[in-house]
Amino acid sequence: MSKNIIAILLLLIGINQVKSQIVGQIVIGTKHSIKSNVLNENREYWISLPDSYNKKESSYKKYPVLIVLDGNVHFKSIAGIVNYMSSDVYRSCKIPEMIVVGIQNVDRRRDYTPDKIITVRENNTGGGDSFLGFLQDELLHELDQKFRTSPYRILFGHSLGGLLATHAYMKEKTFFNSFIAVDPSFGTWDSETMDKKLDSLTEQSFERFIYIATANWGKRNIKNRDRHVRLFEALNSRCKGELPAKLEYFDNENHSSVPIIAFHNGISAIFEGYGISYRDVKSKEQLTKHYKTLSDRLSWDIRPPEFLVNQLGYRMLQSGNDKDKLKALEFFILNVENYSKSSNSYDSLGEAYETLGETQKAIENYKKSLKLNTSNEHARMKIKELNNSE
Repeated sequence: MSKNIIAILLLLIGINQVKSQIVGQIVIGTKHSIKSNVLNENREYWISLPDSYNKKESSYKKYPVLIVLDGNVHFKSIAGIVNYMSSDVYRSCKIPEMIVVGIQNVDRRRDYTPDKIITVRENNTGGGDSFLGFLQDELLHELDQKFRTSPYRILFGHSLGGLLATHAYMKEKTFFNSFIAVDPSFGTWDSETMDKKLDSLTEQSFERFIYIATANWGKRNIKNRDRHVRLFEALNSRCKGELPAKLEYFDNENHSSVPIIAFHNGISAIFEGYGISYRDVKSKEQLTKHYKTLSDRLSWDIRPPEFLVNQLGYRMLQSGNDKDKLKALEFFILNVENYSKSSNSYDSLGEAYETLGETQKAIENYKKSLKLNTSNEHARMKIKELNNSE
């Protein structure tokens, strides 16, 4: 190889090295630790916050909490899915923004088995209720103290984690509102054990939502799959109304490959209807009724998302039809009623009143917006502009 060619190659390598310099990091979460008195050990957990969490204009927001068992395995992928499905940046918004918490394992066989398993050799199974006590009495309390959480919590578990999630769902008292149990390992739940658990069910369980995913393991998984079906059918027969639950079988997924697609489908099932398109909304009454139905199903007050109502309002405000402009005003007023601490809701209402020629009301709302967010230069400019025009 000639010296000229070698020199050119070295030059190109040098250029590529310059181009590939590190300019920053992509951070999806932070690591935390808590001393558990219940478990008598330190436990590590990872946190992923929503895109809007640290924005000044969103400082009024509170977020539901998703607890991910086996966080060392599932945290990164689930945090990414939640971010994509909830962030306004991608215009998907199928689910609310939420705080994702991944619990790192210490002894999953101990922590995720609700019942003592009798074996020839001594084992430490059966610590499921203690672990749930740690989650509910210690971890969730710490999260409520450190972060802007709302009182809606979802528990995700796969395999033994799915067993624990199902057990928590069936308990009379739990701090969790919805459950995603992915291919739960029901190996120890024979007919007698399952019947005892079903007989102890109370009406509280049927106020919660549970999604159960079943994977295809071939012949060796028939018993586990049959137990999933048996449990689901028993729950359905015991529920007085429509069972807030879903069972889904994945013929083309095995125990290892099913968690990601099952989480997507499970979280979508929980919040089915949340991501309604603005094109399908005809009136304020229809919108509020839609989210009232969703709230009743989840036993949690879910109000029409601020971004969606804003989208509806501006679409109608830009219409040449005066009736549409009055409808727009109704939507902006709805946002102020539902999100009274949002600077943006008052700013948008100010624009609506300005468009309708009601200058004083426009100024009043711009002032409210500016008070909530002193960095809102749009509101500041509009107040000055409208005062000078009078």
